[in-house]
Amino acid sequence: MRIAEISSPDIRHQSNGHDRLLAQLDSLIKQTENRSHTNPETLTTLASDIKQILTQLSQLAPFSSNSLKLYIWKLSYRLWNSCVDLSNAASISRSSPAFSPDAVANLRHVAADLLSLAADVSGIPSPAIKSASFYFKTGVVWHDLKKYDLASGCFEKATEIVSKLDISRSSDSDERKLLLDINIARSRTAWEVLEQNLAITLLNRAKCLLFGLFEHYKSLANQYLTFAKSALSKNETNSLNDALKLMNEALELCEKGLGEARTREETTELKGLKFKTLRFISAIHLQKGEYESVIKCVRVLREGSFDGGDHHASLPVLAMKAWLGLGRYSEAEKELRGMVEIKGVPECIWVSAVEAYFQAAGTAGAETAKGVFLGLLGRCHVSAKAAVRMAHRVAGDEGDGVSEAAVKLRAKAVAELVSDERVLALFVGDAAAKERIAMHAVLWNCASILFRSKDYEASAEMFEKSMLYLPFDVENRILRAKSFRVLCLCYLGLFQIDRAQEYITEAEKFKIYLQKNDQKGAINQILAMTICLDFTTDFLSLAAHEAVACQALPVAVAALSNLLNFYTSGKPMPTKEVVVLRTIVTILTQETGNESEVLKYMKRAHARTSEIGANCFFGTEEAGRREQNWLAVMSWNFGTNCGKEKKYELCMEFLRLASEFYGIRVDGQVEENSITVCKSLILTVSAMIASENQKQIALMNNEVKQALELLDRAGKILTSLSTGVLDPDLFFMYTFNAYDIQGRLGNSESQQLLVKSYASSKACKPEYLLQIGLAASQGPRSNPQVAAFALNECLSALLSCPSPDYQNVALTVRKLIAVASIHKGDTDDDAVHGMYKQAYRIMVGLKEGEFPSEEGKWLAMTAWNRAAVPVRLGQIDLAKKWMNVGLELTKQIVGMENYRSCMEDFISSFEKKCLELSSSKNRP
Repeated sequence: MRIAEISSPDIRHQSNGHDRLLAQLDSLIKQTENRSHTNPETLTTLASDIKQILTQLSQLAPFSSNSLKLYIWKLSYRLWNSCVDLSNAASISRSSPAFSPDAVANLRHVAADLLSLAADVSGIPSPAIKSASFYFKTGVVWHDLKKYDLASGCFEKATEIVSKLDISRSSDSDERKLLLDINIARSRTAWEVLEQNLAITLLNRAKCLLFGLFEHYKSLANQYLTFAKSALSKNETNSLNDALKLMNEALELCEKGLGEARTREETTELKGLKFKTLRFISAIHLQKGEYESVIKCVRVLREGSFDGGDHHASLPVLAMKAWLGLGRYSEAEKELRGMVEIKGVPECIWVSAVEAYFQAAGTAGAETAKGVFLGLLGRCHVSAKAAVRMAHRVAGDEGDGVSEAAVKLRAKAVAELVSDERVLALFVGDAAAKERIAMHAVLWNCASILFRSKDYEASAEMFEKSMLYLPFDVENRILRAKSFRVLCLCYLGLFQIDRAQEYITEAEKFKIYLQKNDQKGAINQILAMTICLDFTTDFLSLAAHEAVACQALPVAVAALSNLLNFYTSGKPMPTKEVVVLRTIVTILTQETGNESEVLKYMKRAHARTSEIGANCFFGTEEAGRREQNWLAVMSWNFGTNCGKEKKYELCMEFLRLASEFYGIRVDGQVEENSITVCKSLILTVSAMIASENQKQIALMNNEVKQALELLDRAGKILTSLSTGVLDPDLFFMYTFNAYDIQGRLGNSESQQLLVKSYASSKACKPEYLLQIGLAASQGPRSNPQVAAFALNECLSALLSCPSPDYQNVALTVRKLIAVASIHKGDTDDDAVHGMYKQAYRIMVGLKEGEFPSEEGKWLAMTAWNRAAVPVRLGQIDLAKKWMNVGLELTKQIVGMENYRSCMEDFISSFEKKCLELSSSKNRP
């Protein structure tokens, strides 16, 4: 039989298989082309059926017939075009599409696989490039759908196809661009799945695919810039350095790309990208505090070689903040004033700049801030909200720590600012009603501060300016009347006009008592004032101010304490209750020994917060958060100071209050105080235990349960913290206290779990394990299992250090021997013997003096002494075992030569006696 006759049936069979599969494939593709029959289930089923046929076809590959390949090629393109039509229809349709994007992407993937199966087809230019293009486009679709594993597979398949081609010699720009795009796409997908090293490696490889083309330089530079911005958004430790490296790569590509630009448009486009990158680099340097680098970057941007450089609105802000960082305020002021000349500066930028300058320059910058603000009116968008923000920033708040003269200067600048007609025009209309109320509040508060400092002239001016923001309507009639009454008081003070007889009489009595230093009489007079017909709570505030001025601090506290009584009625008060409490605490801190009084008012603040709610008590937004933070910080400071002074009961109370204040929600938001809350809770328990030791009175059962609840709260916070944020000292304190409290409740299993959890954490330190081991090995609530575990873990950790602390090693070994000896006795002699042998192995090879000699001598002598009982009892093997360990240890310790000689002599004589005894037993 001929060869042709033998092979022809297989060929015919193969051909028949092709025809059948291709016919089925053609039928399925026609269904995808018929959009009236497409729905999610149909598309999914079609994709699955086509994949099955594709699997069968791949088993018949490679194909020798070019016409067969060409037919598969056409089928692939029909399927791909059908997917394009489906996607286009979905984008045009206003209603939600009748099929999922995943189903269409799946069909695209099948089309790419089908095209890849046909491989090279004669008569079609660059078939491999087209196949790679299908995979690339499919990968992009998967990437947009966040199916990064499928996207990565497509990009890798495309890379595999093009890697076999020599595209570097190709003159087709699209083919070269495809090669670059595939690398960049792979890099983007790797970045999304947090494989950042791979992503950067792929971008670095892409530098070899630029081919001197402007578009390539721009694409690659853009991707470096995108990664840099992504790194910045992570707020991690090294994010700034990583972002800076990526920015510099982008900048270098822009520089090289400018040399390849052929047209003015290309130059302008790449120059814009370069300037954008430089601005980001400047911002990073500013965050890192590298102010000189910021100035250099801004100078390069402004001195650009094309079209006079960059004039972006952010440059003056960057330069100004850098000059402020360098302490060169005159240059910073020039930059700030230069912003006025730039039209269209975004409001958020110039407001941020003015605030930054004022914060750094202080009161001296008030005039500059006012001038810049007024200069920007008409040139940039300025809102009423920005005007309120600026006035508040310049006016400041009570308690900012500025002098009275500075307050007056600030008030003058604010008065000129808010009375400008252009500023007043911003507040016209119902749309600015909320901002009008806010501006009135800012000006009223500023006037009140001046009034309390007895600067009635400046106070009157500010009260008058506040009335500019009160509409003449019924709703604001009460506020206007109140303003007139306050202005009346100011002018009475200025012109020395007599006030109402009763008010003057009572005020003079109070003043006389203060001048005579009769604090009791002054306090009684305050009580008498409160029942006068014309009494107002403002008088108590004035009385307190007068008492502080006369250094009669108890009188001031009494006045403000009486003022607090009016808040429980729920009636509106001119001053917030939290401000009064803060003032009382501030006054009490002027003299030492007032911790108990301070604690009383702190507890009242916490109780009132619980009664009326955080927003009502503290206020809202930034002002409320500042008040909350002040009380929390004061509680913390008093707690730590009392701890240092060994006033542990007060320390405990203050720290517990600190944990409560730090954990309060203001405006439904929790400040980033979880670590401080945790620390306060743990230190509260530490203070409870210290107080117990100080008073020599054991904690009551309810106190132990209370301590356990506090530690449970702290434990939940510690669990929520990431490893990088976890303070090792804090975690140890929590573990140590929790171990102590669990021991009081008899929970030995909980103790073991606590210590094991601590030992397995990254925050664990060997010296802390040693402390836990020591605590667990002694006292009435000792736990030998925990002690042995902690000491063994400590020993392992110490020995794994590059330079072990052999003093602690020796102490740990000694304690392990003690624990094993006391709690196991003679039942586990091998365990104790093993510890001595381990000590011997540790000492072998050490330099002279590394291992503490006293500890070494203790080990040698106690090991030798352990042989005494076996010798008396005739336990020869056991005696030899201990004598040999003692002898071995003496060989590693300097200064034990005489002991070693005596030991060797004793062992020699002991062995002779043992031989004599043995031989006498064997005689007939």
